[in-house]
Amino acid sequence: QVQLVESGGGLVQAGGSLRLSCAASGGIFRIDTMAWYRQAPGEQREAVATITRDGSTNYADSVKGRFTIARDTAKNTVSLQMNSLKPDDTAVYFCNARVGWPRGYDSWGQGTQVTVSS
Repeated sequence: QVQLVESGGGLVQAGGSLRLSCAASGGIFRIDTMAWYRQAPGEQREAVATITRDGSTNYADSVKGRFTIARDTAKNTVSLQMNSLKPDDTAVYFCNARVGWPRGYDSWGQGTQVTVSS
């Protein structure tokens, strides 16, 4: 089973920046898509940014132009650079990996809190 470990959350003022990192481990595997999701209190979990093995990215409209997802496929890591943070970005951020081999399934990190103060 692939395990994901996130780091980099914290408290920041509006307009500031944070960088989240996620590393996958757990034997021999192939990860297809990696992504960041977030969940604010009382809200559903939503996709923030995704990146495929070939580097194609997709962003939620609310973060376009402010967040950047990047991936090191060889090292099985993914990062999320978050700039111009807003209070509405406050949430628990989760790393997600869609494992394609040896079997297909989704793996989730434990989540990291991001709090943006106004």
